[in-house]
Amino acid sequence: MSKLAVITGASSGIGLEIARLASAEGYDLIVASDTPMVDAGAGLEGEVSSLDADLATEQGVRQLLQQIGDRQVDVLVANAGHGLGHGFLDQPPAEWRHVIDTNITGTLLLIQPIARKMAERGEGKILITGSIAGHVPAAFQAVYHASKAFVDSFAAALGNELKDTGVTVTCLKPGATETEFFARADMEDTKVGQSKKASAADVAKTGWEAMKKGEHAVVHGLMNKAQVLAAGVLPESVSAEQGRKMNEPGSGTE
Repeated sequence: MSKLAVITGASSGIGLEIARLASAEGYDLIVASDTPMVDAGAGLEGEVSSLDADLATEQGVRQLLQQIGDRQVDVLVANAGHGLGHGFLDQPPAEWRHVIDTNITGTLLLIQPIARKMAERGEGKILITGSIAGHVPAAFQAVYHASKAFVDSFAAALGNELKDTGVTVTCLKPGATETEFFARADMEDTKVGQSKKASAADVAKTGWEAMKKGEHAVVHGLMNKAQVLAAGVLPESVSAEQGRKMNEPGSGTE
């Protein structure tokens, strides 16, 4: 039986590009997303099973685990996530809770049972999509950046817990990437929304190759690496203000 890769947030963008890389290397795929697959057949070979489910919910995660069944998961790519623009006071609680439930709660509910089985047999690879956003607070993306701070931290800690099990955990930390992220977050009129972004295919390759090597974390792009280094020096108030300049509604038209 071929090796199996489970990839979430795979309808487009980074997740779909990772699915293409896994497919090219001979993995069978189970791909999940909360939106219909976009060009899912393009570049995907072998056995491909797709699931439309909201992984922010326990029911959605259960659906995915049921679809996996008793099959051995060799690679888990926990890529599902989304942002939310505008000021926190203007965001309906249901919307910011969905960000937290997708980026954090659903991610952990999925990783735990799969990682347990990996640890029991002594092998497996987990790739978690974090973000350079996790290193900096940013106005008008307050909840998203905070959620990615959790994800980045969790990935590092879990990787350490599993270091003697044969299971590796890699955290991919992209910056602004050419995906549907900014449209879904209602941020197309912002400075960052209108900025030049990295190719989703390039970001996916960076993460995939780092995962294969068992690296703990990887930041895609020189400018993003510089931003992460600066985050360790700049006061949080400065980072939050820089976030305002990039994320404030209408900033892209100024």
